[in-house]
Amino acid sequence: MSVANSLTSGLPQGVFRVYKRERFVDDAVLVINAQHQQGIRYMTEASTTPPLGWAESLRSFLHPRVITMLFLGFSAGIPILLIFSSLSLWLGEAGVERKAVTFFSWAALGYSFKFVWAPLVDKLPLPVLTAALGKRRAWLLLAQASIMLAIVLMGSIDPAAGQQNLTLMALAAVLLGFSSATQDIVIDAYRIEAVETRLQAMMSSTYIAGYRLGMIVAGAGALFLAAWLGSEKGHYLYTAWRWTYFAMAATMLVGVVTTLVIPEPEHRQSDRHHYAVMDYSRLVLVFACAAGGFVAAFFFSSDWFAGLQAAAGGDAFVGFGLEAIHFTLAIAVAALVGWLLVSMGVVNRGMARDTWLEPIKDFFQRYGMKTALLLLALIGLYRITDIVPGVISNVFYQDLGFSKPEIATAVKTFGVVVSIAGGFLGGLFATRYGVMRTLMLGAVLTAFTNLVFVWLAYAGHDVPVMYTAVTADNLAAGFASAAFVAFMSSLTSVSFTAVQYALFSSLMTLFPKTIGGYSGTIVDAIGYPGFFTFTTLIGIPVLWLVWVASSHLDVP
Repeated sequence: MSVANSLTSGLPQGVFRVYKRERFVDDAVLVINAQHQQGIRYMTEASTTPPLGWAESLRSFLHPRVITMLFLGFSAGIPILLIFSSLSLWLGEAGVERKAVTFFSWAALGYSFKFVWAPLVDKLPLPVLTAALGKRRAWLLLAQASIMLAIVLMGSIDPAAGQQNLTLMALAAVLLGFSSATQDIVIDAYRIEAVETRLQAMMSSTYIAGYRLGMIVAGAGALFLAAWLGSEKGHYLYTAWRWTYFAMAATMLVGVVTTLVIPEPEHRQSDRHHYAVMDYSRLVLVFACAAGGFVAAFFFSSDWFAGLQAAAGGDAFVGFGLEAIHFTLAIAVAALVGWLLVSMGVVNRGMARDTWLEPIKDFFQRYGMKTALLLLALIGLYRITDIVPGVISNVFYQDLGFSKPEIATAVKTFGVVVSIAGGFLGGLFATRYGVMRTLMLGAVLTAFTNLVFVWLAYAGHDVPVMYTAVTADNLAAGFASAAFVAFMSSLTSVSFTAVQYALFSSLMTLFPKTIGGYSGTIVDAIGYPGFFTFTTLIGIPVLWLVWVASSHLDVP
């Protein structure tokens, strides 16, 4: 529900050092055995660097590359709300049915599968651009250009003009999600490589600040602009949304200019494995074929599943189950295509093994099968009570009669400020009482603050109740995020940081976003009060997972 979706607030380095000291010792054995001398240096630096004083910390914010992250963060914060909340309001005004609006949240599943192509972004050179700009800046410029193209394409399509236009809009939204996730991959790599370890906390802080500013522009800014241009609920005006999205594409020039003026970072970590460009090109082909298998399986079977739903009498719960099977079938086809191509030798098997199997094997070896599965379940479910209702939040406000300016002011501006405060409180609480206790309290808060939306559903168009709900929701989400980023980081081995953290962050949103795509169907079946009660109840198993994980991990 909150604007804190996909945003996390980092903790001070001292918290990471205390929390990860024992994990660094375990990782050192793996690093030494593999003779990763660069990994040893990074590990030692991260665990022995003394914390900065207050004066030095403040001066660090003036470091040129720290300031750079403010602008790159802004660029990263623009696209996501143009897929989620702003797009949902546009589609709602255009008369698109509620369940179709929430299905559009699947366009952002690229964030959940970015680990699949992250190694390609990390290794594969781009013709001309890499030679001219360097590896990181070349991929960053390509991603930003693709984001601008996708936003312009979305603005050029009127979703009210028929099913064909709605399909084209969905394809443009998928391109936006894929391009934005790619930009995130490159910015993460740039942030790690650009400065020494002692400045990483500052880099993260300015990145998050820029990200939230971008969200305000793409959220509140887009809603105010569309309303000012004349589009309202009951008085839909396509040209207002068209120029709004064109304006959002123009704001991405902030990121483009930043990419062109910043220097390429020095690579601080040496590659363990080297493969030919052709090997990575073949992996791109395999990925494209697997993605094509997913699209083909999903769309070619749509009529068949629609027939099954019609035969079931249009029951909402039956439709939910059939759509879940539909989506799972498409995923299975994509996985089968990828497996067959690897088995046929289309891609270098050694590269596939080193890229995917080694990081996963390391994680299971360090924690054991039982604990590893428990931790993965916790990562995959922790954000469920926050993300699932977030998909339909703006449609909910709209159905209650709130205007776009009211939604923009309360949710997209006031809510962002509250989420920042929540992250600050979460960091303080984790520093004083430990990460796992903060994780538990955050899980309790994010689950039970959904009950405030039950109150709002019955209250209707009540601005004070709306602000109460927004405050509770964003404060809880920001608080929980502060501990959750530290928790996932502590599980990551220094030998496989990029792939393991990409897997964790992808898993974090995969299941909640998938369920969130059916939120419109669930609301149609049980109404808003029942829906928000449901999102509270599904948070109770998360509390059990946090409690069990605490007993399996020797951490505060």
